[in-house]
Amino acid sequence: MNRNPHVAVVGATGAVGIEMIKTLEKRNFPVGQLTLLASARSAGKKLTFKGEAITIQELKADSFQGIDIALFSAGGGISKEFAPLAVRQGCVVVDNSSAFRQDDSVPLVVPEINAADVKGHKGIIANPNCTTAITLMALYPLHQAFGVTRIFASSYQAVSGTGAMAIEELQRQVNQVVGGQAVTKEVYPHQIAFNVLPQVDSFLPDGYTKEEMKMQNEGRKIMHHAGFRASVTCVRVPVYRAHSVAVSAEFSKPVTVAAARAVLAKAPGLDIIDDPANQRYPMPLDVAERYNCAVGRLRLDCALENGLCFWVAGDQLLKGAALNAVQIAEELLK
Repeated sequence: MNRNPHVAVVGATGAVGIEMIKTLEKRNFPVGQLTLLASARSAGKKLTFKGEAITIQELKADSFQGIDIALFSAGGGISKEFAPLAVRQGCVVVDNSSAFRQDDSVPLVVPEINAADVKGHKGIIANPNCTTAITLMALYPLHQAFGVTRIFASSYQAVSGTGAMAIEELQRQVNQVVGGQAVTKEVYPHQIAFNVLPQVDSFLPDGYTKEEMKMQNEGRKIMHHAGFRASVTCVRVPVYRAHSVAVSAEFSKPVTVAAARAVLAKAPGLDIIDDPANQRYPMPLDVAERYNCAVGRLRLDCALENGLCFWVAGDQLLKGAALNAVQIAEELLK
């Protein structure tokens, strides 16, 4: 791999694409050259990287000639079509969609957990689902110490997880409600302002949504833990940025709050905010635009054997997407 790689961002104008560009700059990733790719309607627009205006180019089959690493965040359909083309042109793809996550030949990586899996790539490396990544930042260190068997979890997912249009929808609906106007809906099937929607992604025949099953399926692959079970309810909440997850985890070994806290204090990429006496616990407003996730509300679970409850929050555009992708790219250079 070139020490100063030619990097492409695919889906450069999207909520995650913009964060990828910012993250490459903030982390001083040694970009030799940056190419920004997007749909025809975005081609010709400019975005800034290190003070330089870069013109967005239209994504085409031959866009990846001479590119070393491509960070994809333009949806599963685009990834399925263009990632294999990029690989054939000698590029390594870090893909933020769900297209390749369950493909046995594609590593699914959270660098703090399974960075070594990067080495096994055949041209494509998958970024996990945002809610899964944020949850595992706290769960995996506990699993290493106590052996997780199953979790029950509920997510509180920000609208920016759906994209820029959803952020605009929440802003518009808040103004409509406050102004006494009729509420208009375009992105979500129901009003999201002053409401919560117990649906993220589409429903499967068993009644879970795709998003809910990602926690179990992706968790098994990332943690190398085939027997891991996760019963999850994913909920969209009227928050602009950062997901939160309430987790009840059951372990094979006895766990205490003190032992859990000692483990979490050493975990990379994770802060402990856990001082209930002073109303201190992780909140979306605290973790928004921060690289680290935060965990709190640690307590023994009164309904499970060897159970621990915790609350974890993280910026799903960063650790859940752009930051994780750039960290994978950093692993590729090592």
